[in-house]
Amino acid sequence: MRKRFLFIFLFLSLHFSAQVLSENQKLESLCRVWGFLKYYHPHVAKGNLNWDQQLFKKINELEGINNKEALNDVYSRWIESLGKVNECTECLQETDKTYFLKNFDLNWIDNSNIFTRATSQKLHYIENNRGIGNNHYLGKGGRKIFFRNENSYGSKFSSKQISLLELFRYWNYVEYFFPYKYETDQNWNDVLTEMIPKFLNINNDQDYQLTLAELVTKTDDSHAFLFSPLISLHLYGNRKLPVEYSYAEGKLVITKINDTRFHERTPFNIGDVIYDINGKTIPQMVNSLGKYIPASNSWGKVNKVKSKLLFSNSDSLSVKLERNGQNMEIIAKTYFVKDIIIKKVPESQKWKFLDDEKKIGYVHMGILAKDDVSEMYRNLKSAESIIFDLRNYPKLTIIPLSELLLPQSTTYYQFNFPETNYPGKFYSRKNNIGRKNPDYYKGNVIVLVDENTQSQAETTTMMFKQHPKSKVIGSNTSGANGDIIKFKIADLDTCFTGLGAYYPDGRETQRIGIIPDILVKPTAEGLKNSKDEVLERALLYIKNKN
Repeated sequence: MRKRFLFIFLFLSLHFSAQVLSENQKLESLCRVWGFLKYYHPHVAKGNLNWDQQLFKKINELEGINNKEALNDVYSRWIESLGKVNECTECLQETDKTYFLKNFDLNWIDNSNIFTRATSQKLHYIENNRGIGNNHYLGKGGRKIFFRNENSYGSKFSSKQISLLELFRYWNYVEYFFPYKYETDQNWNDVLTEMIPKFLNINNDQDYQLTLAELVTKTDDSHAFLFSPLISLHLYGNRKLPVEYSYAEGKLVITKINDTRFHERTPFNIGDVIYDINGKTIPQMVNSLGKYIPASNSWGKVNKVKSKLLFSNSDSLSVKLERNGQNMEIIAKTYFVKDIIIKKVPESQKWKFLDDEKKIGYVHMGILAKDDVSEMYRNLKSAESIIFDLRNYPKLTIIPLSELLLPQSTTYYQFNFPETNYPGKFYSRKNNIGRKNPDYYKGNVIVLVDENTQSQAETTTMMFKQHPKSKVIGSNTSGANGDIIKFKIADLDTCFTGLGAYYPDGRETQRIGIIPDILVKPTAEGLKNSKDEVLERALLYIKNKN
């Protein structure tokens, strides 16, 4: 009996000491260790080593390893080869910063299924004695960071090692510097687990860029994008129907017919309501393309996809539509964009009165410039109500407007900034706007918003909300706020939100958007009849209030 017990004990001891690891487990751990050392290890952070080549070497080394002990031997020797890490007294100093820690996660270091206690201790030692100050791979300008000194390997597929490098590079960008990592639909750790096999299976340029686009989409951020002509051609095409349209209720309402250089008659009428394209409903098309289109929410996804829905690689599209109560199917010719003639639309007025009595002012925030603000206010300040249309992107007018409209300085937003001396942590700072102003505007401030109200437009909306007689009317805003970080991945332009933005009490706007006081969404019927239902609701509110 004792011999049998001893045999079982020895068997289990050997089993656990040589714990078998999967390919995914090894590569996940490598991604984390490589990214951590890149931003934390003092010698690596100084740019003393070719860090990409170090990764390629380790990828090759891991191919011949299949257990925990051997893996940790590789990591231990690697860490030792990077040079001695001196104790960092500055790392221990207390700070008066208020830290935001929802993104901070180094718990993987203590995963005993992957790392030995000795390896975990070495990594924690580096964390506690990390590089402070200048980082070869990270710069800071004003309140924003930027990535730098990254090698480019082009946008074409060349090897599995380079594909993994781009995955690991991007994953760690998000891991340490994306303020809303904690809000993604899929846990960011699970994203790594899912995407490694996909990157290993890439074998051509198209799959490479599509897989990169899928990775970027995992941020669930309307600021994010991946600019790729190859993807655009594959997903959308380079020909389109010569019409313009608006979206409502899962349908496209044609608002304008464009001519072509061939002057051929198009079979569409203004007011046609398209509900099916090549056998797919509009929501089905949005869902199929959504895998590669990053957005903060469903309405943001629609907003980013809708402009591409009438594109195709073929010379025609089959379209089902409703016209005057009748459903019909039309096979319509598509054209290259260069062959479509778009007449220039007369420029809108920056501001105007909407009534003869001059009681209701209107401001188009998308074209109002900073230098126009004083003149606009002189013209409209006598109005009982001013409607600020923010269904667009404003031109840095928030500060001069706040100084004229608000009665006093007020906290209107809280921002979270990346802590470059402790990557993964963010620190919070509340922002004030306006000034003490007894002559502030005493009338009604009405703000029109929708899914186009994004980033700076959302911040501007929050400023308007500090007015004592403000009312926000429309639909939820984009839900993507905070300055963006622009960079390249696989030599393709991309970006994501760089700062966290919150209400003064810490409530979130990312992915949710600013919720209007009065909810109004355009309808297909309203668009058919050229109605601006959001503006109409604002006018009704003013009428009832007075």
